[in-house]
Amino acid sequence: MLRIVTDRTEAESELKRIADRTHDASVVHKEATVAEVLQTVRRQGDRAVLDYTREFDGCELTPEKLKVSGAQLDAAYQQVSQELLGAIQLAANQIEAFHRQRVPKSWVQFGDDGIVLGKRYTPVDRAGLYIPGGRASYPSTVLMNAIPAKVAGVPRIVMVTPPGREGGSIAPSVLVAAQEAGIEEIYRVGGSQAIAALAYGTETIPKVDVITGPGNVYVMLAKKLAYGSVGIDSLAGPSEVLTIADGRANPAHVAADLLAQAEHDPMAAAILITTSSALAERVVEAVRDQLSDHPRRELTEKSIAHYGLIVVVETLEEAAELSNQFAPEHLELEVAEPWELLNSIRHAGAIFLGSSTPEAVGDYLAGPNHTLPTSGAARYASALGVETFIKHSSLIHYTPKALESLGGAIQTLAQAEGLHSHSESVRRRIDPDEANL
Repeated sequence: MLRIVTDRTEAESELKRIADRTHDASVVHKEATVAEVLQTVRRQGDRAVLDYTREFDGCELTPEKLKVSGAQLDAAYQQVSQELLGAIQLAANQIEAFHRQRVPKSWVQFGDDGIVLGKRYTPVDRAGLYIPGGRASYPSTVLMNAIPAKVAGVPRIVMVTPPGREGGSIAPSVLVAAQEAGIEEIYRVGGSQAIAALAYGTETIPKVDVITGPGNVYVMLAKKLAYGSVGIDSLAGPSEVLTIADGRANPAHVAADLLAQAEHDPMAAAILITTSSALAERVVEAVRDQLSDHPRRELTEKSIAHYGLIVVVETLEEAAELSNQFAPEHLELEVAEPWELLNSIRHAGAIFLGSSTPEAVGDYLAGPNHTLPTSGAARYASALGVETFIKHSSLIHYTPKALESLGGAIQTLAQAEGLHSHSESVRRRIDPDEANL
């Protein structure tokens, strides 16, 4: 059950332990297995993908069945309710509207000195989206990954997701969400073998330029090892929420939000920092009550037992300090004046302000992306967005007059670094005796 900590030193130690949960010995041990999977898929292609799918997912497939057929995509619409279809379409519209505001614009600046500078933004040619499966289906993750790629203008987007044991089935809601986001190239493959297939390409699955999407520890390690051969969004580990609450917060609401995170994965983290010891005790009771008939009780209890924590502090400023040290993926400000406390927050993947804004709002419908940095990466990383699928090129143009004006300084710097031909490449253009040869 949730532990309550009141000592600052102990709190900092526990928060560090939780933040480092993806770097313990068991995770490091898994890296060797993942490295072997990547190299085998790189050498053997489809054969290795199918072998690992049989071994890890218990699903027997042929190369022809790796790709989801058009008939199966059409059939998915008959297997979801109109209510769910409407919710998916509403979420897709909200997410697209938000991300269209984030498209960077190319620009060029013409200087009076004959120098033209600028940036040119272009999408990657191919993007691969990893959509987790197994314990649950995630149509929301499809939308959050696919729509920014579409808005960025990526010409070819492919999706991979783990197959079910029975015939390689994929949840109809996932297939519908993909089509609503404009994705129809979908492959039945998950885990580290899916990341390897996207990173290196196989006979069936194309090599891509960037891979996005969350997954389990094997997926995270595969993305880490494949980085360099392919771009990635981030090394997203198990999900986490940190709630800062004062004495006015509703303990049942806080408990529900903590459990909403814990039910994802046994390694998910659920943390409360509060100025009220009374609230802390009431949240513990509320968590116990809500777990009594929870459909994912066993998994959720494991998460709470290992990575659940309540810290009682004197002030909200102290709570903000601890939160900034942890740099949570999701941060909820369940306090009377959340916008005031926001001024003290420096590091968080997504921030939910006020008692009427549970994290679930951002998970599904608000518009900002729910694929976020975890395990302290919010100190330097941001949410997945249109920018993830776009790279920029610098534009530089010097007129002869501009080069003549600044060429001396360029030569001086090149000579200081001992790079003779760098200097010569300028001198031969501005030296009257050389320029017209």
